[in-house]
Amino acid sequence: MSKSAKGMLEASLKEEAERKERLRQALPAAVELLRTRQAGLIAPREIDEFIALNWLEWHGGTLRLTVTGSNVVSQSRANSTQARG
Repeated sequence: MSKSAKGMLEASLKEEAERKERLRQALPAAVELLRTRQAGLIAPREIDEFIALNWLEWHGGTLRLTVTGSNVVSQSRANSTQARG
C-alpha cells in the first residue's frame, strides 16, 4: 500500500471514529426526545445514522431504541459519571 493510500485510509478511519463519537454523544438527547414523543426534533440525517449503527429502529411507524442503542446510552452515562466522579 502506498503512503498516499495509507494516509487516506487513516484519515477515513479517523473521520469515522469522530462521527461515531459525535453520534454517541448525541444519542442520549435523541432518546429523551423519543421518550417525550418529540422525534420530529431529531435531524433526519441523525436518524439515518443511528439506524445505520443499529442504535435506533423503526417499529410500527415509530422509532425506538435498540438493545445496542440502550447499551451505548448506558456506557455513555457510566463514562460521564466516572469523568465527574
